Amino acid sequence: MSKVITSRELDYSKWYNDIVVEADMADHSAVRGCMVIKPHGYAIWEKMQQALDKMFKDTGHVNAYFPLFIPKSLFEAEEKNAEGFAKECAVVTHYRLKTDPNNPGKLIVDPEAKLEEELVVRPTSEAIIWNTYKGWIESYRDLPLLINQWANVVRWEMRTRLFLRTAEFLWQEGHTAHATKEEALEETKRMLDVYANFAENWMAMPVIKGVKTASERFAGADDTYCIEALMQDGKALQAGTSHFLGQNFAKAFDVKFATKEGKREHVWATSWGVSTRLMGALIMSHSDNNGLVIPPRLAPTQVVMVPIYKGEDGLKKVSEVAHALKEKLQAKNISVKYDDRDSQRPGWKFAEYELKGIPVRIAIGERDLANGTVEIARRDLLSKEIIKLEYVDTYVAKLLEDIQSNLYNKALERTKCMTYKVDTYADFKKTLDEKPGFILAHWDGTAETEEKIKEETKATIRCIPLNNEQENGLCIYSGKHSTQRVLFARAY
Repeated sequence: MSKVITSRELDYSKWYNDIVVEADMADHSAVRGCMVIKPHGYAIWEKMQQALDKMFKDTGHVNAYFPLFIPKSLFEAEEKNAEGFAKECAVVTHYRLKTDPNNPGKLIVDPEAKLEEELVVRPTSEAIIWNTYKGWIESYRDLPLLINQWANVVRWEMRTRLFLRTAEFLWQEGHTAHATKEEALEETKRMLDVYANFAENWMAMPVIKGVKTASERFAGADDTYCIEALMQDGKALQAGTSHFLGQNFAKAFDVKFATKEGKREHVWATSWGVSTRLMGALIMSHSDNNGLVIPPRLAPTQVVMVPIYKGEDGLKKVSEVAHALKEKLQAKNISVKYDDRDSQRPGWKFAEYELKGIPVRIAIGERDLANGTVEIARRDLLSKEIIKLEYVDTYVAKLLEDIQSNLYNKALERTKCMTYKVDTYADFKKTLDEKPGFILAHWDGTAETEEKIKEETKATIRCIPLNNEQENGLCIYSGKHSTQRVLFARAY
């Protein structure tokens, strides 16, 4: 293959973009700030969806779908939420175009087709969902209401980047209603644990669970919990959030329920979500200068088999063995592709599948048949082994688990090595510039200090880690008393 990936050591940003495009994951579109997710990229997203969807349903949630458009009056109902998203909103004002009388080949907005009320293209769905819940919740018997939706949202971003930040993106958003504050808090933390489980056991990406500071909180939430991951360049990426909304939306939309005692009370709420941003996290957690690396549990194709042969007779002999092996692997729930295209040479195919991150590659040649062996290459280590044909299915099943574990352990070790404790502001700034990563440092708890550090260093408080060790110290910026360290980093 002629595709070349820019070295991540030379230009990390270009390395990332090269992998997205050259590994056939996504492409830029004719719509500014929006992307086309190509089949290979979408197949990985589908694997993510399937795993998460099962986790949601296993915890009692069901899927529904709500409108893309939100009447502006509903969007304004919860003031903090509206204010938080106002600058990112796309708004529909008219419902029809017409031919320009001065230029028949051009369409213009029909001024007579102005909407009575403008519609916001959803940046998030709390407003439309809580307006709907008002008609669904009457008594404690209707609670808890545990609903998720898979959808697209629009947030008008000025600086976009494939998967990481686009004007339109895909996500899921859970919205739940509960009878008590305790139940809602329990739900918020349960879904954070679901996200952490998915990130670590499916994406092979270690995360830190924590709670956001007030200034980093979701607009309209009482508390925002998050999982934070560290990418190979030392920048943090927020990989998922779970929000305790208190009674804010219930009060904004007057959603009440009759308690067992016959009282009327506002319900308690949560919302939580992850998006196609996880695709960016996947790329930056594991990929290398040869291209994409996919953890086996999220690989649409876990094994690719490539025949090496001369002539039709040679292909026929190799294919008989390959098809039998494919059936044995599929019997172990391993997804397999047999690439017997005659339009490309084996070396070209090897490079293509390495670039696309297929976890395991099996080469089967006529000489291998004579020896009763195959050559097996693993993508994570770029190593090869000669394995007896009769043991291949068992070997590959274990190899896939080894690759999954190796990717996680490698990322975990990197995160540990790139996490630092500092006690002075001078060391804080020096570490940010010379050894990017997570920094644990004391903070006085004020928004003023948080904002000053952000202005001066571009580093933010990613979270206050859950189960954080309590220790007395002095804020690195103000010198005031602090009882714990918080997690700082520059972030995507």
